[in-house]
Amino acid sequence: MRRFSKKSPDPAQARFAQAIAPEAPGITRAAALTVIAGLAWPAMAAAVATTFGRLVEGQAAPSIIWAMTGLFLAAGALRIGANHWAAARLDHAADHILARERAALLTSQDRLAPRAERAPSAATAAMLTEKLPLLRPAILRQRPAALRAAILPLAYLAFALPFSWAVAMILALAGSLIPVFMALVGMAAREASERQMDEIGSLSGLLGERLSALTDIRLLDARGRMSAEFADRAEGLRARTMAVLRVAFLSSTVLELFSAIGVAMVAVYVGFALLGEIPYGAWAKPLTLSEGIFLLMLAPEFFQPLRDLAAAWHDKAGALAVTGELAETEAKNAAEIIGTGGADGPAPNAPTLTLTGLQLGALAFPDLTLRPCEAVALTGPSGSGKSTLLSLIGGLETPDRGEIMIDGVPLSATTADGWRARIAWVPQAAQMLAGPLRKTLTLGRPTQPTEAEIDSALALASAWDIVARLPGGLDAELGESGGGVSGGEARRLILARAALSGRPVLLADEPTADLDAATAAEVIAALMALKAGGVTVIVATHDAALAAAMDRRVALAPQAMEGAA
Repeated sequence: MRRFSKKSPDPAQARFAQAIAPEAPGITRAAALTVIAGLAWPAMAAAVATTFGRLVEGQAAPSIIWAMTGLFLAAGALRIGANHWAAARLDHAADHILARERAALLTSQDRLAPRAERAPSAATAAMLTEKLPLLRPAILRQRPAALRAAILPLAYLAFALPFSWAVAMILALAGSLIPVFMALVGMAAREASERQMDEIGSLSGLLGERLSALTDIRLLDARGRMSAEFADRAEGLRARTMAVLRVAFLSSTVLELFSAIGVAMVAVYVGFALLGEIPYGAWAKPLTLSEGIFLLMLAPEFFQPLRDLAAAWHDKAGALAVTGELAETEAKNAAEIIGTGGADGPAPNAPTLTLTGLQLGALAFPDLTLRPCEAVALTGPSGSGKSTLLSLIGGLETPDRGEIMIDGVPLSATTADGWRARIAWVPQAAQMLAGPLRKTLTLGRPTQPTEAEIDSALALASAWDIVARLPGGLDAELGESGGGVSGGEARRLILARAALSGRPVLLADEPTADLDAATAAEVIAALMALKAGGVTVIVATHDAALAAAMDRRVALAPQAMEGAA
């Protein structure tokens, strides 16, 4: 017996369905409203056709005219109102979906583990600002258009059939060919849209890289080469955008061709039938003028849902290109830091840390017990796992084996957020927040500190002189890269932030790397001042002077591994 394998679901389709699922009931209700609006048209057409037919035939009694006018106005009000409410509901749903997807993307990027494969920041920015908005047209049109295309043409055929089987046959034949060509063109539209999305992401990534290297480009006088590269990439984006437009124009041409042929054939039949040249096609009686006008008004509306579906088809192709990229990014970014994303407040006291049998990948770490308020240096050659061990202690990585105990409580998904709320972090490359320096210094504080507390923290980190010479002092804007202060000064400011946070554990990754002896000595003094104030200090370092200043040194042996720090 022949066995058939089930076709695997399309990741892009599945991701699109996941995105709209929370708003699906509202979108379906809005789509139903557009169907109701479409069903109002035959009543309006009947009112117009009856009025003109009676006027031409001289049988236009005032009661009939007023009745038809009332019917037209009532059906028109229903049509306008249903479309208005549908548009409002769809706009509301689109806003919610885009806001939720942006928040989810930012949250997933924020919670990536250090060893996870990260998308470039420029690519993430392009997704947030340029690509995700392409979901909106599909949200606004796709479901309503699909429901209207499934119901309204059949309903219009049902209205036309009692008057003329010939007109119903013309509409059915012309309409049935359109979905076939739409399906063929739709596949090409999705491929073209995916290539366009790839080029947008690539161009955004190139822009981010070149902006970060702008100083080097100017020093090397490579501006001409950079401009030529951007010109080539822009030309590639133009070509891919034109490919999408060509597919759109092709599908529109095919759709309009069959629509025009269908409407023209109905008009020809109705015209000759009214002249008595075609005696068949209207069951047992010739068409009346009112019936002919009704059929002529119905024919263009028969094709309108198919036109809307064709436009929505292209919108859906663009949306699937975006959701396909989202699904691919999320599959790569599966490794997240442990925790639930909660925001527990910091505990006041330094804990006892016990590390037992820790192993991550090819890295194995010694068993350790770190006492409260102890200063410990993790040393060893590059690749021995110093930074990785800091990540494990900070709950940013999940070990393959072993466990970390915090005052006897295992570090797990339920305790990780609370544990990280007790940790201050000093990275090797200091990063500032956009805005005043005060904003960077107070990051992590549950309450706004007093000026005296800020002064005390700056004094502890030997950083008050840095602030004093900055234009604006604490209100100076340094930018994300800390422009205006040196690397050593930036680390002292970050140490002041750690002191101001009041957190009982400090993790520092190479805090004295690439610093001159005098600046390194100030950083070491700040670390020891924090230790004296009741903070557990754990540093990863190659600096012999920093390691000697600590209470204890833990040497990590070199190991064969991949991707360790």
